[in-house]
This record gives sequence, C-alpha cells and structure tokens, in this order.
Amino acid sequence: KLLSNTYLAMRVAFFNELDSFALNSDLNSKQIIDGVGLDPRIGSHYNNPSFGYGGYCLPKDSKQLLANYDHVPQNLIKAIVDANATRKNYLTEFILRKSPKVVGVYRIIMKATSGNFRSSSILDIVDNLKAEGIEVVIYEPLLHDDYFSGTPLIRDLNKFKVKADLIITNRITEDLSDVIEKTFSRDLYGNN
Repeated sequence: KLLSNTYLAMRVAFFNELDSFALNSDLNSKQIIDGVGLDPRIGSHYNNPSFGYGGYCLPKDSKQLLANYDHVPQNLIKAIVDANATRKNYLTEFILRKSPKVVGVYRIIMKATSGNFRSSSILDIVDNLKAEGIEVVIYEPLLHDDYFSGTPLIRDLNKFKVKADLIITNRITEDLSDVIEKTFSRDLYGNN
C-alpha cells in the first residue's frame, strides 16, 4: 500500500510540476499534458493538476515510506514528499502576485464528490496566504460552524462570491460559472 500510494503521489507531483513549469513559462499546461499522455505507457489518466496531493492516504503513506527508507540510499521518495510542499508554496506565490485583498476558498474538499478535508492541499495554501496578511474566507457547505481552523465560513454562495475578489478552488464546478474570470484553479480536465 505504501509503495502504491507513493507512486500515485509521484504521478500527481509530476503533473503538478509540469503545470508549474507551464505557468511559469506562460505555456498551455493542458496541451503539454495531452501530448505527454499520447505515449501509451503513460496514458491520459490521473493527470489533472491540482494544488497538491492530499487526502487520507497519499501524504501519510509517502511520508511513512520515506521513514522506512531511513537507512536505504534514495532520492526519489524524498523528492516526492518535498515536491508537494514546493507546489503549494509556488501556487501561494502565484496567487500573491495577483494582489488579492480577499481570497475566497470554494470548497476545501480534495475531490468534487468527496467529503474529505484531511490533508487537503488547499488548507496549506490558506495558511500561507493568511501568514502573508491576506484575508481568507471559505465556502464549504459540508461545514456548519462559523469558522474552520480560524478562517471564517460563509454559508451563502452568492455572499461568498461577492466578498472574494479572487476565488481559489481545487476543482471547477458549475457553481462558479458566473465568476470564472476571478477564479483560480489548476483543474484542466474537470475530473479528479
């Protein structure tokens, strides 16, 4: 299980780093990923960029596998773990260059059909933005409190859209179609 999940984390990290390169170079990530996926050994599955890998298993299992390699020469396992933090830091800097006053986080779940918040990559970006003095609000209909980890929750989607001058989301949904011009996501394929 540790090896399988670390391999999946590596695949996510690879396509995220490809996307970072494209963002940094003003290239079209989707065209590059589509081209890479034409190689049948790679394929076009599990290639949708995100803010980083997260969830119940990938972060925990890749860190555990790294710990299991403590006396084994390796570079790749550590790079997989490090790549996730690098991705989140890079995207934080990318968001900050947009000079937002209020960043709205549309859903903190990892996947569009999930209720999983554990180790959600967007939460690290929230912490990074708040550390830089950016006001952050969250729209997450699965939560019923006033705050999540010290960040205000807005339950009304329309009020959320008005409050945020930049909306970040791991996955694009139809709910954001009217504010797509102020939405930042790395979701290129509309799938998980």
